[in-house]
Amino acid sequence: MGPLNIHFQKKNIETMAANYEDRDTLFNFVVKEGNGVKGLIDSGMSCVPQPFVQPLSERIATPNGQTCEAVQPIDLSQIDGPCHTEVAKQIVEAAETLGFFQIKCKWQVVNHGVSVELLELLKMSAHEFFEQPPENKAVYLKEVSPSKLVKYGTSFVPEKEKAIEWKDYVALDFLKSSMAMVKRIVEVLMEDVGVILEEERMNSLVGTKMVNMNYYPTCPSPELTIGVGRHSDMGMLTVLLQDSIGGLYVKPDNGDWAEIPPLNGALVINVGDTLQIRLYLEYFSKALYKILSTDSKQWEGSNHKHRIERLSVPIFTAPTPSEKIGPLPEVVERDGVARYKEVLFQDYMNNFFSQPHDGKKSLDFARAD
Repeated sequence: MGPLNIHFQKKNIETMAANYEDRDTLFNFVVKEGNGVKGLIDSGMSCVPQPFVQPLSERIATPNGQTCEAVQPIDLSQIDGPCHTEVAKQIVEAAETLGFFQIKCKWQVVNHGVSVELLELLKMSAHEFFEQPPENKAVYLKEVSPSKLVKYGTSFVPEKEKAIEWKDYVALDFLKSSMAMVKRIVEVLMEDVGVILEEERMNSLVGTKMVNMNYYPTCPSPELTIGVGRHSDMGMLTVLLQDSIGGLYVKPDNGDWAEIPPLNGALVINVGDTLQIRLYLEYFSKALYKILSTDSKQWEGSNHKHRIERLSVPIFTAPTPSEKIGPLPEVVERDGVARYKEVLFQDYMNNFFSQPHDGKKSLDFARAD
């Protein structure tokens, strides 16, 4: 980077620091110019700009230290052995009650197709990407990216959000990794209602795959912000690798927000809207999750030698866009009612990405009249 570019960037940051309470100026700096939330922190910002301040109803002001049952991981390597019945029961119960559970993974042998070592390398690559100068990242802004496979941005739908989420991300099409683990979990859940899926049918249900690398810079007042607002994922299953920082909170129906703390060598699995529509998991239908911001003050003066910006790597699996999603006939027969209508997944996806995060409101698009 030449001297003129450095001078321009410094001037831009100085101007931004003086005007970050103006929403249009902040939006241009953070979103359109690709500086992201990280650019705000790098500018020396010492307080949270008003456009990032969440309503009281959306905050978790004081995490109460609760951890949820998903903290105990399920050993998925036992699913095809003599413990099949017990492991399958654990998966079904977790999906029906909370929609979240953790699974044990092995580094040397990847029993079900997702390499934790690969995901750790992705996390390292993500840190390297987000440490680049803003103009390098801006090349991949989702509106102008030269590659259909790489999209960079901030928040979820920032142009429509009342309060912008405290997160930068880069999304990649996930093309080569085996999805054997995801398919095995889906098989277990389908078998519980008496459904056996042929390979072609299974592939259409998890035919869309994407990996996000989500970057959550430290925040001077994390109690005012949210890394990701309360929501559920739109697809079948999400596979999530957390880092050691933590911050994933889940709220079951009629329960309090509780953390799913990171466990070394474990992945978090959560049930998405599409699987909910297919199977109608009654209690999960009201479960939500959100991501907290990281407190920068927590690390001031510490001897912490590791990165303090939170980073997570979720793999989203979903049907192909042309797939029609609706309740399975076996589920309708079981319940005596179809709680959702059949919709084209492309239409469901378009609706999901057109709205800010708002709990499980996305499911309303497919609810039966």
